[in-house]
Amino acid sequence: MNASIRQVNLQRLILALATLSALVMLGNTLWASYQVQRQQLIEKSLEANRVYAHSLAQSTQHFVLNAQQQLAVGAERLSRGLDQPAAHDDEVERIKLQTDAFNSVIAVDAQGVVVGTSPALPELQGKALTSAANRKALQQRLPMVSDPFIAHTGNLVVTLSHPVFDADGGYAGYITASIHLRDPNVLHSLLGTHPYEDGSYLYVVSRDGTLLYHPEPDRVGQPATRNAAVEALSQGSAGALHSHNRRGVHMLAGFAPVPAAGWGIVAQRPIDAATAPMGSLFTTVLRNAAPLGLLSLLLIWLCSRRIASPLQQLAQHAQEGDVGAAISQVKAVNSWYFEAAQLKQAVLVSFRNLNERIGLLDQATLTDPLTQLLNRRGLERALSALNASGMPFGVITLDVDHFKDVNDQHGHDAGDQVLAGISQCMRANARPQDVLCRLGGEEFLALLPEVGADTALQVAERLRSAIEAHAFPTVGHVTVSAGVSHFPETQADADLVIRQADKALYRAKHAGRNRTVLYRRRSHRREPPS
Repeated sequence: MNASIRQVNLQRLILALATLSALVMLGNTLWASYQVQRQQLIEKSLEANRVYAHSLAQSTQHFVLNAQQQLAVGAERLSRGLDQPAAHDDEVERIKLQTDAFNSVIAVDAQGVVVGTSPALPELQGKALTSAANRKALQQRLPMVSDPFIAHTGNLVVTLSHPVFDADGGYAGYITASIHLRDPNVLHSLLGTHPYEDGSYLYVVSRDGTLLYHPEPDRVGQPATRNAAVEALSQGSAGALHSHNRRGVHMLAGFAPVPAAGWGIVAQRPIDAATAPMGSLFTTVLRNAAPLGLLSLLLIWLCSRRIASPLQQLAQHAQEGDVGAAISQVKAVNSWYFEAAQLKQAVLVSFRNLNERIGLLDQATLTDPLTQLLNRRGLERALSALNASGMPFGVITLDVDHFKDVNDQHGHDAGDQVLAGISQCMRANARPQDVLCRLGGEEFLALLPEVGADTALQVAERLRSAIEAHAFPTVGHVTVSAGVSHFPETQADADLVIRQADKALYRAKHAGRNRTVLYRRRSHRREPPS
């Protein structure tokens, strides 16, 4: 891996992990809260519609029972005056005037012939009624509420009827009151106006599923949508549930039956209208949670900084070129928790060992007497120390071009002056922590700790240029060829990286000398521009 690649540090990792955890927990909490609040709004709306439908059903039930009672009284009065033809008109007129709940009241004899009407309906007087409701009333001879039907007058009606018996208990006909469903009628008064203006509405269905009341007048008399609420009403049930209207809108429906009439009342509200407050509710929740959330993030940042600080300092000081200074700096790190303390101790031990090993290179036995650079033995010690430390380093090998000609033309003393001058150029272009060596003859080597391959190539080229520009006594100017390799960029084995530098040097010689070559796998070479 390239040493120049920036890596994510511990503080950022801790901060990212803690922030992600906090955000996931916050998101989960908000989502759960949203679901709970939404369900509560739905259940509240369902219960409100159930109660509302139940209340309206009770009111309608009372109306039907009262109407039947009024008809029962009328039937009783008619039974006492059957021998008086005018009594029929008088009694139906009395019932009609007594309440405005009915559009018409009619007296019918045992053969189904109309004997009295209010208001006056001459077209019906003396004629037999042929509707299914009339036939059913004549057959059953019981109080009843009819299904919707089209009357002789052309109106869509439902009728409430009560049988009439004479003084001897014989069947004498029935008295019936009609409600015109498509005209303003008692259902409008009973049901009133729905309290919501958000798409909510209510409707009434008969036992056969026909709409008796609906906010859209043209729907009255049509079959009701066979949704879940209507199905439950057909079985006489009451309650609340989810349903869909004929437009496919998801509704929250409350429903209740009217047993006396066989009707059912449904009050329903769109689920979107019921859950509409969720937007403002969550805006309030987020606004209230924001300060605490920001404070939590600040605390997370402070804690992550506090935890990562010792390790960051140790990592930074471990890259110091001056081992002695690095040891002092590492000692000053406040390693306040166990792992940091153990790592600090390990770094100090490593630095002391490295310092001791590098210090051994100062011994005379490790130094070349002519150039005062390290010899091969010193190189081995230095390479072993670097290998043990695991730190990256660059390798530069130098070889004087045509050095044999220098010795042949100017003598060995002049050649030694060239070698000493090259060592001076190397020192002038090196850092204190760089390891400079003479391997023998005209061959030199430099180890550059803590640099990348590209930097090592630049240093080699700078050194080559400096030597080329240097004037040597007696000889004048000479040139060198340089090979560059790097651990671990060009070779992950520190023991083999010098061989790669030698190969790169050979390529530089082969390419014409007086140049630098960086070893690349698959024989790729990088040469600086001339």
